[in-house]
Amino acid sequence: MSILVNKDTKLVVQGITGRDGSFHTQQMLHYGTNVVAGVTPGKGGKNVEGVPVFNSVAEAVEKTGANASVLFVPAKFAVGALYEAIDGGIQLVVCISEGIPAIEMVKITAYAALKGCRVVGPNSPGIARGRSEFTWYCFGWRDKSRYSAGTYFQERFSRCNLSERHAHL
Repeated sequence: MSILVNKDTKLVVQGITGRDGSFHTQQMLHYGTNVVAGVTPGKGGKNVEGVPVFNSVAEAVEKTGANASVLFVPAKFAVGALYEAIDGGIQLVVCISEGIPAIEMVKITAYAALKGCRVVGPNSPGIARGRSEFTWYCFGWRDKSRYSAGTYFQERFSRCNLSERHAHL
């Protein structure tokens, strides 16, 4: 049984209309992640890869029932995005963004705990959950070429390659 994500996880992608957000949304959908919404302030009403975009996390949660979020936003906006996710009712936030000051994360982590939210990150490679022997739920993965060969992360990432997994069927 998964600790953080499971088949009932409904993901909202914060920063979905940006370069990294749209790319990784496409990848997550390919892997079978239940991406139910995206958030980019001022771009509500659009669609990215068939995923509806909302102006705020609270709106996305209200309309879709999202309960997890992944952030693909620049560091200067990440602190605000984290607070928005926590205040919007998200139960799990995965922060891919890097460069967030440690003191800010101490404050955010304490605030999240008060609101019943878990925060993974910042600078997190993401979370993966094996759904069965041959398919995986993945969200928030960074490009594996950014990590050195032989690392634990890269070994785990390679297990998330859907085409490799289906080759064994």
